[in-house]
Amino acid sequence: MRNRRAVLAAIAGAASLALTLSACGQNSEGSSQSSSKGGTIGIAMPTQASERWITDGKSVVEDLKAKGYKTKLVYGEDDPKTQVSQIENLIKQGVDALIIAAIDNKSLNDVLQQAADADIPVISYDRLILGTKNVDYYVSFDNEMVGRLQARYIIDKLGLEDGKDGPFNIELFAGSPDDNNTKYFFNGAMALLQPYLDSKQLVVQSGQTALNQVTTLRWDGPTAQKRMTGILTKSYQSQKVDAVLSPYDGISIGILSALKSDGYGSGSKPLPVITGQDAELASVKSIIAGEQSQTVYKDLRHLAEVASNMADDLLKGRSPKVNDTMAYNNGAKAVPAYLLQPTSVDKTNYKDVLDDYYTAAELK
Repeated sequence: MRNRRAVLAAIAGAASLALTLSACGQNSEGSSQSSSKGGTIGIAMPTQASERWITDGKSVVEDLKAKGYKTKLVYGEDDPKTQVSQIENLIKQGVDALIIAAIDNKSLNDVLQQAADADIPVISYDRLILGTKNVDYYVSFDNEMVGRLQARYIIDKLGLEDGKDGPFNIELFAGSPDDNNTKYFFNGAMALLQPYLDSKQLVVQSGQTALNQVTTLRWDGPTAQKRMTGILTKSYQSQKVDAVLSPYDGISIGILSALKSDGYGSGSKPLPVITGQDAELASVKSIIAGEQSQTVYKDLRHLAEVASNMADDLLKGRSPKVNDTMAYNNGAKAVPAYLLQPTSVDKTNYKDVLDDYYTAAELK
């Protein structure tokens, strides 16, 4: 078919050298006709159950159509086997490139070998695909910074650096164990929180502090709600929760439900500091209402733009822009990456940060 692998290797090598020298579902097809230099790009997203992935899919399609490409957008609905089957079908349909946000980052090795055999370049979107050399580029946000922003918010709100009386009780939540980003979010947060745990200014009454104890399969809100309910029942009969490290808005909403069912949110039992990520509409409204405390905003439109630019560059023989060639090793190779910066959002700045993302009517 298309002999691109040698070209891709040369491009990746050139990008790495340049960076070293300088300094890290449902099918939906685009309706625009392919330009003479365009083609068809397959886009595999995890689920339509999350607002953010719907936004991602729509944004990537719009950006690629504007560049003259046709698109085939599929959603795996959080079923790894479904996603593998969908990607196999995209390969059989002869797509020219693949943009994949993995459901299970270790389940795609065989199907990506099929992509390599067909000379189809692969861009790993937001979630790094692990264990295969057949991933050409990675686009995401600075995921450790996401965790650091969440931890910094907790530290500031509890006044830990200002000598506020403690100890304060905190519970820790992390994302899905099959998502490579989970460890980056958690490690970023714990880099700031661990000294306060060591000094006993922060105490985890449940004792659940290891990453494998605090993950939330598929980032599922009801799963987080069930775990939080169990923690409250076992560990907080005579204690109160002061903060919860939550990595994602959907998880935060589940945690809030458990807390409110336990009587939190009343004048005598205020809600704890609760973090989040993705600035989903329900959580932004919750922040405005004084329930969820914070979220981390990642402009998905910019992420989609970077991914579509990268695909366009690859298919036109240009070297895609990257800003990290070492940090994201998937176990088979260091995948050249472009990372965007996230922004912390709370009640004090949501209007400024999200001004062009949500309308005033949406936030009512």
